[in-house]
Order: sequence, then C-alpha cells, then structure tokens
Amino acid sequence: MEFRPLTIDDVDAVLAAGHLFDAPPTREWTRRFLERDGHHLVLAEEDGRALGFVSGMEITHPDKGTEMLLYELGVDGAARRRGVGRALCEALAERARAVGCYGMWVPMSTTNEAAAATYRAAGAQPAQEATIAVWEF
Repeated sequence: MEFRPLTIDDVDAVLAAGHLFDAPPTREWTRRFLERDGHHLVLAEEDGRALGFVSGMEITHPDKGTEMLLYELGVDGAARRRGVGRALCEALAERARAVGCYGMWVPMSTTNEAAAATYRAAGAQPAQEATIAVWEF
C-alpha cells in the first residue's frame, strides 16, 4: 500500500477516486483545493486502485500558531478494517508535523464508533464533549 500526497497535477487521480468521497468531486473544486497553500490530500493506493484518502487544512490563529484540521477521511468499503484509515491519519499527522503544526484535530459525531476507534488507533485522544454550530448558506 502506498500513501501519496497529492498536488495540483493530481486532479484526475482525485476524480478517479470519486467513490471514496461523500459526493463526486468536481474538477473545479478539486483544483481549488489542491492549489491552495495549507491544503493537504493524501491518497492510499494498492495495485493502482484508490483505497482511501484523508484531507486536511492548516489553520493559523494569531495567538495559537498553526494546527491541522483533519477535514475528511474516506476508506473504500472493501478496504476497511485493514488499517488504511489509521495509516492515512498518521500520514496527515506526519505532514502536519513537517509543516510546523503544533497539533491536529478532527470534528466527529459522538455516535460514530468506527471513526473514534480509527482516530484512537492513530494516536488521537478524545477531547471534552463538544458540539458544532453550523451556518448553511
């Protein structure tokens, strides 16, 4: 299994891995994501087939420095329970450390036990209970 950080030259690879995302990625949105500094997308592949991905974004604040937000993790159903998700989280954490982030965090549903187990296996510790307020435009 290979873990490949994607660049602006990998738009077609993202589109080909569309089955891993919640909805099919578009060429325009993929380009916008990949061309921005501080945006990261790592693809897990085996024998030329996409098994999973993790996306993250660096967030910098004046009094806190830079941290990595693990935005989304997707693993193909046939590749689950093989450590792909854990390894993708670890790959993003490695990138976060390499670019100088002081930490990494991920929002998740308190009822998503599979996600919680994956993040714990990758070294994350549960935070105090939190909720998210959302604006939809």
